[in-house]
Amino acid sequence: MANILVVDDEMGIRELLSEILGDEGHVVQSAENAQQARELRSLSRPDLVLLDIWMPDTDGVTLLKEWQRDGLLTMPVIMMSGHATIDTAVEATRIGALNFLEKPISMQKLLKAVQQGLSKTVEPVRGAVPLRMPVASEAHNYGSAAQPARTGTHHLLGATFDSRLTPAPMPANPLAQFSFDLPLREARDSFERIYFEYHLQREGGSMTRVAERTGLERTHLYRKLKQLGVESLKSSKRHE
Repeated sequence: MANILVVDDEMGIRELLSEILGDEGHVVQSAENAQQARELRSLSRPDLVLLDIWMPDTDGVTLLKEWQRDGLLTMPVIMMSGHATIDTAVEATRIGALNFLEKPISMQKLLKAVQQGLSKTVEPVRGAVPLRMPVASEAHNYGSAAQPARTGTHHLLGATFDSRLTPAPMPANPLAQFSFDLPLREARDSFERIYFEYHLQREGGSMTRVAERTGLERTHLYRKLKQLGVESLKSSKRHE
């Protein structure tokens, strides 16, 4: 689990990235502008920052320069933009950005970039205290060796993760609550709701594994769950 800071002036992007990364087990903080990002950076030491380039008060490249100048660039920074030029991306990389993601960001590219970022150790500048960066295997620790292993392994973004997770107890017959007396449209929605709730519980709330299990792309999966009114396990726990 890593502490990730998302900086973007678009609320929808902040919420989507926070939900996706939260489902991966990370602790996510978000900022809508450079000033909030400065404050959060001073209060905590994020393991990774996702930083938008175009923001209303101070652009991301300028903020990146500030952090480099003040010795605060002790964590990997991944730049994001839907309008940046190649020159801007090159400049950000020269300053110290680890990677650049072009919007709209695919979920596969996002998770791969985050995984790569968390495996990097950033050399501190101007005498800053080194910050230990967790390796990717720590960020994706789905269970301990003491837990009974589930059969097989998960292959995600070119890496293989040992699937050592005790599955949650499942109802004997999930369809016991399903009514065949409903109109077709309502019956289909009811079945899909039971179907996704079953897989969410089975996979411990991991959207990555649910997407893999159901054969849906993650963006489509999020839209489908929202349409059906199905909350992830993590979201439901936050509301308790």
